[in-house]
Amino acid sequence: MDNYHSLRKVLDMAFMQASSGKGYERHAKNEPFEKQIMMQITNSVGVGFPLGQALKKIDESMRLERDAAVRELLGAIVYTAGGILYLLQGDNENIL
Repeated sequence: MDNYHSLRKVLDMAFMQASSGKGYERHAKNEPFEKQIMMQITNSVGVGFPLGQALKKIDESMRLERDAAVRELLGAIVYTAGGILYLLQGDNENIL
């Protein structure tokens, strides 16, 4: 597991941004992640929504200074995670 410490750090940063940063402030409304607007829209229109948002954030990151680019890329990770959650809904794994 030590060989993946740097990956864990980045994933933890994405989690913190979503759970206590801009994402939380703008979108959470005291709701669990799977009930927030991003997941509501995804459930309505499909996995293309979070994946499109992730691509948009990746594209935007290429025009920004380092710290802002990192924030956009962390947002892309969160949107990608939303896509994964959507795809796993109803599986026996039931991670929700």
